[in-house]
Amino acid sequence: MKNTIVAVIGGGAWGTALANLLGEKGVKVNLWVYESDLCKIIKEKRENTFFLPEVKLSENILPSVSMKEASEGVRIFIIASPSHVLRSVLNSLKEYIPKDVIIVSVTKGIENDTLKLPSQIFEEILSKEIYNSTAYLSGPTFAKEVINKLPTAATIAAKDRGIAEYIQTLFNTTYFRIYTHTDIIGVEIGGAIKNVIAIAAGASDGLEFGNSARAALITRGLTEMVRLGTAMGADPVTFTGLSGIGDLVLTCTGDLSRNRSVGIKLGQGIKLDEILRDMRMVAEGVKTTKSAYELGKKHKVELPIINEVYAILYEGKSPKDAVVNLMGRALKKEFQ
Repeated sequence: MKNTIVAVIGGGAWGTALANLLGEKGVKVNLWVYESDLCKIIKEKRENTFFLPEVKLSENILPSVSMKEASEGVRIFIIASPSHVLRSVLNSLKEYIPKDVIIVSVTKGIENDTLKLPSQIFEEILSKEIYNSTAYLSGPTFAKEVINKLPTAATIAAKDRGIAEYIQTLFNTTYFRIYTHTDIIGVEIGGAIKNVIAIAAGASDGLEFGNSARAALITRGLTEMVRLGTAMGADPVTFTGLSGIGDLVLTCTGDLSRNRSVGIKLGQGIKLDEILRDMRMVAEGVKTTKSAYELGKKHKVELPIINEVYAILYEGKSPKDAVVNLMGRALKKEFQ
């Protein structure tokens, strides 16, 4: 694998962390960076000062603002763009993608206008031949912990088990362990919906409602994840794994969670516009909430927590009123 050239498309925290992991394994990595000033900093200082400051990056990482340059000689592309720009990034990149490639998506979210998952956007934009060679990485992963070599596990899902196993080996280190799976929809739904529930859990913490309330939100949030996922064709067992409950627990409880942080501030009474204005990194859950809300209506799935998060973010509802609504719902069985 040391002769392999990998392109990481996206110089955010997660893209940089994965690029560095591969670079330290001896893999040559072309890192496409959107921000020209950040690209220059990485070249000169070997540090991503915007998203992962104070970490020296591998000399095997070659940053570039040119997609054409970043794609030269590449047979493995890792797409690390935020979900709301994934379509535009793929449209710009597709002319440089050769036929004999493997593409790994590490994007988590659901497109607002089309309600499509990343895999569905890939299928729409890429040729069938290239689409059949895609894989999707998800799970309980914080970029800062991975780049600091803290033990982490994730899931790689692909239709082609051979591709999943190849990527599993490519990323394997003493601190980063990957499990293979075939349920692409389930893995992607888990990675998207956990961000919405994390906003709810953060709001609960911001309101100082305690650990019991947070645990209830995580558990009932998992129920909503399973409901929506199975309605969209996912295997419910997937949500018991790393890309389901694993990622949900991490994002709802971890201090590094951007979505939980948004929720905490909402619970403290800070307005959403003000919260987002002060954030450099994207909190995917804000946009995903709108998509999840619309998907719930489309598939006629009951999603009370997601619906209340939507009301907080897009209808100006107070987090306290949202809790009153959730707690005051008609009593019912836990398992229908």
